Amino acid sequence: MDLIVLIAHHGYAATAVVMFLASMGFPLPVGIALLAAGAASHQDLLPAAVIGIAWCAALLGDVLLYLGGKYTGWWLLAGMCRFSFNPEQCIFASANSFYRKGAATLLIAKFVPGLAMVAAPLAGSLHMRFRKFLWLMALGEALYCTVWFAAGYVFYRAIRDVIQWIERASHAVFAGLLLLALGYGITVLYLTLRARRYRKVEKISAEGLRERLQTSGTDRLVVIADVRSHNYYDSGMQRIKNSIRVEPNRLEAELVALREFMAPECEIYLYCSCIRDTTSVRVAHALKQANCPATVIEGGMKAWVRAGGEVELVPEGDVEHLPQFD
Repeated sequence: MDLIVLIAHHGYAATAVVMFLASMGFPLPVGIALLAAGAASHQDLLPAAVIGIAWCAALLGDVLLYLGGKYTGWWLLAGMCRFSFNPEQCIFASANSFYRKGAATLLIAKFVPGLAMVAAPLAGSLHMRFRKFLWLMALGEALYCTVWFAAGYVFYRAIRDVIQWIERASHAVFAGLLLLALGYGITVLYLTLRARRYRKVEKISAEGLRERLQTSGTDRLVVIADVRSHNYYDSGMQRIKNSIRVEPNRLEAELVALREFMAPECEIYLYCSCIRDTTSVRVAHALKQANCPATVIEGGMKAWVRAGGEVELVPEGDVEHLPQFD
């Protein structure tokens, strides 16, 4: 059956489902769906209705991911980036876009591969105010939907010819899809095995670290680093006493400063507030790759407090250097 005819018959529902699932992180061909919907508008679909439905469905998915990022930190981001060839880069590079361009990143996020998937949860993790996120994301989604839909509408004849060619070459296309599926399966298996490297990151319990600090001599410098994502790191929040801030989203620059701070003999302990210590584990792995070994405090800040460890307010000076999205 002609894809354009199929979209024309089920276009509203199909477009809504594709846009919502894609905004939730599923690898679906959003651009192709919008192109097909634009082309199908020459038959039975109302252009304004298609764009409106696509926009609402995509924005709903974005809002859910924003809330997920806000309340789970890097745990959600790590899960979404798990099947990336470089999970750390998936998170760090996307976060750097916010540092360079600020909140306006959301206006172009959907046009940038990789960033499109994690922009919404990153905004939540970076503590962007919901109202600002909503209007910027809404504008960005409207721009994205309109551009792709308009392209499908204007280039209707060319898209129809391509679809007819694909239908005539259906067997070859099916074989190509099978090869892509096989490649994807092999990639997933490789990345799953590769993820086992995080199990090698050294960990210590909060009670064990307290004992270590109480019994250690003065021959080794002990550094406790706070690598929490921003929604856990705001004015009035507490941190482990005498800990320092290591910004996980600017790890390369932070590593240079950390090396200058360290003595030749130094122990580094990391803590966060993420589920399964996701941020701490990934930062520890990145530091190990840079020949700067570190140990993760299991359970992070909550475990430290439960163990009776000393805490202090986060200094205002440390908070001021964080990105401001208000």
